[in-house]
Amino acid sequence: MRRYLLTLLFLSAAFGVNAQLKPRPDAFPPKSENLDTKAVTMAATVEEMADWDRYPTYDTYLEMMRRWTTAYPTLCHVDTIGVSVQGRLILSMYIEPPTDADLYRPEFFYSSTIHGDEVTGYVMMLHLIDTLLTSYGTDAGLTSLMDRTRISINPIANPDGTYRRGNQTIQGAQRYNADGIDLNRNFPNPFASTKAGVPQENQAMMDYFAAHQFRLSANLHGGAEVMNYPWDSFTSSQNPHPAADWWREVCQRFVDTARVYSDSHFRDVTSNGYIAGGDWYVITGGRQDYMNHTYNCLELTMEISTQKTLGSDRLPEYWHFLAPSLINYIGEIHSLPNNAGLRPAKTGSIDIHPNPTTDQVTVIGLPEGSHIELYDAYGRLVFKTREQTLYTGNLPSGLYLLRTAMGTAKMIKR
Repeated sequence: MRRYLLTLLFLSAAFGVNAQLKPRPDAFPPKSENLDTKAVTMAATVEEMADWDRYPTYDTYLEMMRRWTTAYPTLCHVDTIGVSVQGRLILSMYIEPPTDADLYRPEFFYSSTIHGDEVTGYVMMLHLIDTLLTSYGTDAGLTSLMDRTRISINPIANPDGTYRRGNQTIQGAQRYNADGIDLNRNFPNPFASTKAGVPQENQAMMDYFAAHQFRLSANLHGGAEVMNYPWDSFTSSQNPHPAADWWREVCQRFVDTARVYSDSHFRDVTSNGYIAGGDWYVITGGRQDYMNHTYNCLELTMEISTQKTLGSDRLPEYWHFLAPSLINYIGEIHSLPNNAGLRPAKTGSIDIHPNPTTDQVTVIGLPEGSHIELYDAYGRLVFKTREQTLYTGNLPSGLYLLRTAMGTAKMIKR
């Protein structure tokens, strides 16, 4: 069963876009689905999740995460990203097998269900965690992927919205958090000054991003089937993303691979299955643009099911055609364009000289004893030091990111 997941299918197709686009499913006002008319079965125990045709209760979800860390203590641990308004945990499974090259693995992030009623991705992410952990050491392709990549998977970013009627059911799930806030419209706008407060769940997520060096990520939604690449804040004619060509190639590979297993999917918005977000319609305050602009992280919005909440009996069907693409997308982190998404997180606070450099650089404007981290273009930590003059003579030529507590700057090694 797992063997087919390893096949990387890089198929070609035209990049055409339908002249007439269907409305985005979360257009204002957001549309709701009547879950009471669907066959939504809950798993009250971990054992009831064995066939992956149920949604877990909140307690079952927590127990699944706990059992994985107990069963695979050398492969993974659970990060507590934060706590929701109603006190539910926002968790991420961090998969990090021990290897000799521990400092040279780029960081990848998957996250789902920032809209609480869009829960297909919730179960897909749990199934993905299980597939990765149970395959380590027995499946060569997946083992290699995990050995070369730090993988963080957040199955549910808005647990209060999903479990609005209590921890035992997702019936009555809502888009918003417990305070009635749309979390995917309330990240800071990286293109304009924003004064509004950040929701509790988003602040926790932002703190988690700041503590890591994620280079590639995806945010899973439901309500349509389309790959939505940045920017959301502009149309592609107004302000194309600098890595737009690469994004289209990545999206095409994702869609083509999924269609090998089920040809009918990813056709309800565009014929090719992907679109620049702002060409669908423009929004601000989304996580995708915030991640791309602020954290040097290439993030994609994946709309993976035409229904926001699938009948639970259809979850295995969706896993069958999505799993290869979801796994292959993690591997895209090893083929990033050298400068894709890299930009200073802050400007004017530090300087480095000379830049470009051949043998050494000096960091100007830092308090003595400050930590300095140097990352390559793939987000891999090269070294960490307190010395403000850095020897670079043994580094390969290319683009690097120098990060301090005061800011981030690009460095070019010749």
